[in-house]
Amino acid sequence: MMDRLRDLPDPDHLPALDPACLSASPAADLGPLDPAPRILLLYGSLRERSYSRLCVEEAARLLRFMGCETRIFDPSDLPLPGSAGDEDHPAVKELREHAFWSEGMVWCSPERHGQVSGLMKLQIDHLPLSMGGVRPTQGRTLAVMQVSGGSQSFNTVNTLRLLGRWMRMITIPNQSSVAKAFQEFDDAGRMLPSAYYDRIVDVMEELVRFTVLTRPHAVRLVDRYSERKSEGVTISAGTDLSAIALMAVRGGQGGEA
Repeated sequence: MMDRLRDLPDPDHLPALDPACLSASPAADLGPLDPAPRILLLYGSLRERSYSRLCVEEAARLLRFMGCETRIFDPSDLPLPGSAGDEDHPAVKELREHAFWSEGMVWCSPERHGQVSGLMKLQIDHLPLSMGGVRPTQGRTLAVMQVSGGSQSFNTVNTLRLLGRWMRMITIPNQSSVAKAFQEFDDAGRMLPSAYYDRIVDVMEELVRFTVLTRPHAVRLVDRYSERKSEGVTISAGTDLSAIALMAVRGGQGGEA
């Protein structure tokens, strides 16, 4: 069921972008591009003219331009965590399905009282660290963005980074913070050309590269000793890639001596 995916208006229309300066395949030499990278985008406000949603839509258009498959989740009917029946709520189940589907995510929240919005945190709180032996966020890439009604701030992206680390995600170095967001969009909800828009392009380009770069190694990068120990999984020198590589290096050094 995908009842809560938002349609992306004008998905191929990028009026603020100079396409001559952005490759449609920015990660072509970094790893496998087939299938297309799968990116889930979450926003943090239900206002009719939600600037976090508008930023997410601009990000989704850019990701599509760069060859990604995108999904934007509509959180409007998510229940509160811990409320009666929340684990069986269709919106919670669908959000988790999209998280399992994704290889990377974009989180964009408005800044409310110096922090992420309650709606943004609500969505993250419904993503468990582990579910049925599978981790819906671990090893996935993450880009963080925020919008503000006033001067530029980084409180929200800093908190989103903390949450990304807690969810065991690979949060990319770049980030976006759009100040006075109400001035950055036209009447149709499209972002105007600006340094803020260019930064979102930078962030999405970097997200595509990190997602493609890490996708062949995502499981390996989050393989943990403590989890192997608790599950009774032992390491064999004949199958462990790190041990094989180390033996190869030592063998080469021995031959040179």
